[in-house]
Amino acid sequence: MKIGDRKIGPGEPPYVIAEIGVNHDGEMARALELTEAAAKAGADAVKLQYFETDRLLSKAAKLAAYQRAAGETDPVAMLRRLELTLDEMALVVDRAHELGIHAIVTVFSVELVERAETLAWDAYKSASPDVINRPLLEALAATGKPLIVSTGASTLDEVARAVGWLEGIRDRLAVLQCVSCYPTRLEDAALGGVEALMSIHGGPVGYSDHTAENNTVTLIAPLGACVFEKHLTYDQSGTGPDHRASLEPEALEQYVKHVRSAAVSPDGGETIAEIRTKLPFSRYFGEVQKVVLDCERDVREVARQSVTTTRFVAVGEILTRNDLTTKRPGSGLEAFRLDKVVGRTLARDVEADTPLAEDDLA
Repeated sequence: MKIGDRKIGPGEPPYVIAEIGVNHDGEMARALELTEAAAKAGADAVKLQYFETDRLLSKAAKLAAYQRAAGETDPVAMLRRLELTLDEMALVVDRAHELGIHAIVTVFSVELVERAETLAWDAYKSASPDVINRPLLEALAATGKPLIVSTGASTLDEVARAVGWLEGIRDRLAVLQCVSCYPTRLEDAALGGVEALMSIHGGPVGYSDHTAENNTVTLIAPLGACVFEKHLTYDQSGTGPDHRASLEPEALEQYVKHVRSAAVSPDGGETIAEIRTKLPFSRYFGEVQKVVLDCERDVREVARQSVTTTRFVAVGEILTRNDLTTKRPGSGLEAFRLDKVVGRTLARDVEADTPLAEDDLA
């Protein structure tokens, strides 16, 4: 695939994304500072998150355990504090381009994709919980831009299903192994998941890294992984949900150097299995499989999106598309079922902003 003029895939230089995420703490100046730090560290791209709290969280939303551990007490207050407007993001996009790096964004709601398109993003990325959010994935695919899909807290079958939905854009699709633990212990890094993803996707595969290490990539780059993402922060002890799972600028620079030095193509005479046994810390690979780890189960429920009502709907009413959206948490009908819920009849009254369960439908 290509992002801008940059080719990404086996035999090409590795592509490194510095994930600012919400580590700007909702401050525009901080976002620009981190963009400059990403460029100085040698990253190929900087990434933001575009969400509107009221569109993302239903009234049933709750904090993940790692967010509570970081001192957060209310999911709505947390996200509102961390929002950037589209106008503010435009300044980051411009600054990234001035510095010669790409600007990528994760969009969290299908209703925001059209608005996101008003900025000059080089690519889009979907968050791990949205591997089941077919409406959002298809809306991002329809932009014509490259799409990078993260796969934390999911099974290989779930990823294969998402790749199937995106069959028409395989030439501009990358898929990343990810472990949705913040931070991820090295023994939970599940690096073998990279190889599992290679078995279902012939395009670029990589790793979204939530470990506290700056050299994890040395274990997987030689196997053909070619996209690497790492969170960037100004201070690992900062107040906010993601700082602890991030690298400070100097450590990110070392991470980028490790990526560049480790990325070599496998020798023609060696299998991946043979290469793997020669790599340092190979015991941390885990099995060549993609499974939900115990440490991911909480995030899987809290951060996935469910089919959710947009208004009060009375018993006996037939649901229309305008009556429905997708929001967190993932305790209701999975987001990919949205179109199949349209046309169903309510078995009981359902309040606005409520994730639907099968029992709510006649």
